Amino acid sequence: MEKKKRIVIALGGNALGNTLPEQMTAVKITARAIVDLIEEGCEVVVAHGNGPQVGMINNAMAALSREDEKQPNTPLSVCVAMSQAYIGYDLQNALREELYNRSIFNIPVATMITQIRVDADDPAFLSPSKPIGHFMTEEQARIAEKKYDYVMKEDSGRGWRRVVASPKPAEIIEIGAIRSLVESGQLVIACGGGGIPVTKQGNHLKGASAVIDKDFASCLLAEELNADFLIILTAVEKVAINFGKSNETWLEDLPVKKAEQYMEEGHFAPGSMLPKVQAAVKFASSGEGRTALITLLEKAKDGILGKTGTRIHQ
Repeated sequence: MEKKKRIVIALGGNALGNTLPEQMTAVKITARAIVDLIEEGCEVVVAHGNGPQVGMINNAMAALSREDEKQPNTPLSVCVAMSQAYIGYDLQNALREELYNRSIFNIPVATMITQIRVDADDPAFLSPSKPIGHFMTEEQARIAEKKYDYVMKEDSGRGWRRVVASPKPAEIIEIGAIRSLVESGQLVIACGGGGIPVTKQGNHLKGASAVIDKDFASCLLAEELNADFLIILTAVEKVAINFGKSNETWLEDLPVKKAEQYMEEGHFAPGSMLPKVQAAVKFASSGEGRTALITLLEKAKDGILGKTGTRIHQ
């Protein structure tokens, strides 16, 4: 029997919606695309973003602490954990239902609350830049700096926002449990929102005020699970150079060396396509026969079959 292709899918925020009702609808569409891959004979592991969701939770918990002085401020790491659980809840139920709709009853679905170790001396902690939470006046921002030790920055004339670091993932704490579940044939949802960022203090894991890029976390997950494919799902079908210009060119086959050249030339926007291509290159370079694919959610199956998307490989 031919060995199943092992795939790690990195779902973007557009695959999950921005509100609870939107998410309930979005996960059904997402589940169909994922189960399509399973029907093609693939072994799938799912990672996902949490941008809108963790922002909503952070705002809600901040509002609670403002209304009730006895309620302490909720650490960002706890907000990430909350987002992992409730996204996983919707996603695993949608996947289970879609599997059952197709008479696939032998694949259990599980969400793993996942911590990811980051280095306490990661340079990102010296220059926090990732905005999170609601807009504030300058006066409110100064109070937040003093009361919660937040780093606040003015955001393009729209007000002040908290900014946090985005360090690189160094270690998936629960990788042993994730690997065991995958090896036993389960469909696992892990590393949600890039994982809960933690630093090691002896045997203690301390939550960090940070967010981890979900594409880099998914790359590490794919490496650790010895996956064949890393699929990064985004809002475009293929990666482009000279994007938005008259000489715009969509890429299908992208060797690592060519991708590195395009990155050096500045073709990919920071905070948008650049981290996706960086993660794809890192995975494709990490072992023989490993391929990364960047495409639309609804094109994932066609991408695996070589019909569309951008394939990054050695």
